[in-house]
Amino acid sequence: MRGMIEGITAALDANGLVLRGGFAFSDSDAPHGASGAPARSILLVGQAGAAPWRHFLRWREQQPQAIANPLDAWSREIIGAIAEKFGARAVSPSDKPYLPFQQWAMRAEGLKPSPLGILMNPQYGLWHAYRGALLFEDEIALPERADAVHLCDSCIEKPCLKSCPVDAYSREGFAYQACLAHVRGGNGEPCRSGGCLDRNACPYGTAYRYPPEVQAFHMASFARAGS
Repeated sequence: MRGMIEGITAALDANGLVLRGGFAFSDSDAPHGASGAPARSILLVGQAGAAPWRHFLRWREQQPQAIANPLDAWSREIIGAIAEKFGARAVSPSDKPYLPFQQWAMRAEGLKPSPLGILMNPQYGLWHAYRGALLFEDEIALPERADAVHLCDSCIEKPCLKSCPVDAYSREGFAYQACLAHVRGGNGEPCRSGGCLDRNACPYGTAYRYPPEVQAFHMASFARAGS
């Protein structure tokens, strides 16, 4: 089993992706695995910072320009190939019906949501993501995880709630329509070109902050998705 984990880790690393923990399912909460039998274990796949970007761009150059949701398509291709090699079922956060990826991530890594809803990682801050998961019909032995320090608890100023010009994020939640209208509007250029101002205001994990072109890509995707 150790050799399998090492093989998966190496295959992900070749594409800028990383294993983000895992756990064993109980009988009551298990999705199905590759054969249709209940999965026993899950390994989450994600990224830290913008490490996958150059791999994605190289792949993107070989694809039709009109391809929908290219980053999702790339992630599915990479993770799907690894799943096939190691006898797992690959699933994605954008699969429908939606799977509980955030709950899985919290269970696997012991993280908690930030005021922006993004899980706060003690190393990466808000600059990380989950790209998929591998579901196995065998139980995989994983090290015990320790609960992560939740940096938001010690952040008194909460700059992530004070930087958006339309107050899209608050303790009451996310004002989706206000954010979308601003991003698409005449005053939304700073967000369109440099990313969410609230997210960028977070003082943690800044070494992993996505470059402006990556943030612009995600913001453009957000603006299109709201159509």
